[in-house]
Amino acid sequence: MNYKLLFLLFSFICGSIFAQTTPDRTIAETYFRLTMNNSIDSEIVRAALIFLGTPYVGGTLERSEEEELIINLQEVDCMTLVEYCLALSRTVQLPSPDWESFMQELRQIRYRNGIINGYASRLHYTTDWIFNNVGKGIIEDVTHALGGRRFKADVHFMSENCEKYPHLADDPEAVQQIALIEKAINARNIYYYIPKNEIAQHQSKIKSGDIICFTTSIAGLDISHLGIAYWNKQQLTFIHASSTAKKVIINPESLIDYCSAIRSCTGIMVLRPVNLPFEQ
Repeated sequence: MNYKLLFLLFSFICGSIFAQTTPDRTIAETYFRLTMNNSIDSEIVRAALIFLGTPYVGGTLERSEEEELIINLQEVDCMTLVEYCLALSRTVQLPSPDWESFMQELRQIRYRNGIINGYASRLHYTTDWIFNNVGKGIIEDVTHALGGRRFKADVHFMSENCEKYPHLADDPEAVQQIALIEKAINARNIYYYIPKNEIAQHQSKIKSGDIICFTTSIAGLDISHLGIAYWNKQQLTFIHASSTAKKVIINPESLIDYCSAIRSCTGIMVLRPVNLPFEQ
């Protein structure tokens, strides 16, 4: 089924209905009206396919002086694409999905314990994002179960390069908060990854809709990119906001070939979205 075409057609038909709403709200509410009562892994793929062609734009969450929930479904980077798809796929599992519920789901996903309390409350490092969202029951880290090896986080990039972050450049207190968060991340001994030369022997256990996190050898960082796993016929690839293509694409190369071509990529982590409890 051509989800993108169906989505655009439905948007055109319903345009007058949503005339008083923002474009972002229109996109989300149109998506809710196309719900197919699928499992969350199918829903996150459906959401990702609807974003195909959406422009890649970095730094969309840095455009406000005060930390607040920013929603921009018209421009995404690799992390915001994953967050939006995850929030949309969770919202449509609710009895009455709506914009306010989507906002609540996104806040839960993006912020430590779902609470906005300054710049440091946002889950900037992906390993911290994983830890917090596993704790909230939103995702499951299946990397170890798939055959992953121990991964030692060693993050320090943000605190040591605070001039690169507008919210940190003139705020020593926020830099100190980030440094404490980095220390907490590095103290955890809970992470696993699949080295890129071992993906081939484990990829059959990866499902469409899994979240793929690409580990990196870049000093001070943990994850350099994210995408959503997608079995395209017999090839495992992924859907992502590509900084090279400048838009959301189904990656033309396989997951294995993509990792092999990037020298700094050391492997992957695999996260599995969790269905909402039935009583919700």
